[in-house]
Amino acid sequence: MKNIAIFASGDGSNAEAIAKYFKNSDIACVKIVLSNRQKAGVHDRIKALGIPTLTFSKDEWKDCSKILSTLQKNDIDLIVLAGFLCMIETPLINAFKARIINIHPSLLPKYGGPGMWGHHVHDAVISAGEKESGITIHYVTEEVDGGEIIFQDSCPVKPDDTAETLASRIHSLEHAQYPNVIEQLLR
Repeated sequence: MKNIAIFASGDGSNAEAIAKYFKNSDIACVKIVLSNRQKAGVHDRIKALGIPTLTFSKDEWKDCSKILSTLQKNDIDLIVLAGFLCMIETPLINAFKARIINIHPSLLPKYGGPGMWGHHVHDAVISAGEKESGITIHYVTEEVDGGEIIFQDSCPVKPDDTAETLASRIHSLEHAQYPNVIEQLLR
């Protein structure tokens, strides 16, 4: 059985979808969720599933020794970023080489990098007149959104889309695909 740690900063819908997917799995389980925000919605969603959550300060994420210790104590095999809006520091990347993945709400390399998250991505896609957008699951490296691409899936950008309507379709892709890709990686 493989142990997954999820890093999340926000509402937690992706973290919840992943945790539910692996709830009765014989392959993996979500062991713990770590956050950089005490009041993030992810805490309530995940605690309702009986999974512990912890919050670490900005300085603790920067230093990352407490995070590394927590991951080692929980025997973590894979780190999954799910709406995590904090930089992953080099010591953590090195300790979990090719074992940290992220999901990004565009078809990278388009609309990635610093400042490109959530509605900022969707606004940029719509403003550029793109005909499609989608999701990219990739390995985490020191370069923001620059790691090797593992999986992509697309959806149309409709002429009357707003950032919110596009985000809704992107979230559907994320919830459907992210758990499956995680399972394939762990097999």
